Amino acid sequence: MHFEHSPKVKDLQRRFVAFMREHIYPNEATFHRQIAEGDRWQPTAIVEELKPKARAAGLWNLFLPDSEYGAGLTNVEYAPLCEIMGRVSPFAPEVFNCSAPDTGNMEVLVRYGTETQRKQWLEPLLAGTIRSCFAMKRPCMQGFAKHSIYAAARLRANLRPTTMLSHRSVPVRETEIGLQTVPNRGQIPKPVQTIHP
Repeated sequence: MHFEHSPKVKDLQRRFVAFMREHIYPNEATFHRQIAEGDRWQPTAIVEELKPKARAAGLWNLFLPDSEYGAGLTNVEYAPLCEIMGRVSPFAPEVFNCSAPDTGNMEVLVRYGTETQRKQWLEPLLAGTIRSCFAMKRPCMQGFAKHSIYAAARLRANLRPTTMLSHRSVPVRETEIGLQTVPNRGQIPKPVQTIHP
């Protein structure tokens, strides 16, 4: 099977490689020094300095597909750009506003957020002026491990058979994220994201 990137993706790849060579690779030592010396609860100066340059270069929010907020790239088009961002430096995705957990949280807000939530949270996330988080904890577990994520599905036989998906999360430092349990009436259970300032 022959696979070749589109001219649009080839152009983005070329621009990403040039940006990485000019701004990211030469600043890796600066980033690590600032992390070691700085306040871990404050943004890293070099990242904040490079964000406007990435935005001006048109290398910003490329993760959102077919959206008024992003570049409209498919996953196949976005994947080679992720490969370039992830080659060496842990801070490169943040410079391009393409780092987790912000990307996933922005995707949830684009798809499910109210206008008020989009105004208050999505717009600053898209601008790169705030960061977000993802947290969850199981009530019967100490700490977190991927094998401790669990849910139970039960078939309820009544007049109209339904499937119930049960999952429970508990508050984690004023943040609560869980999965809403809903009967299967032709609808898929929707994730619930509780937003706390």
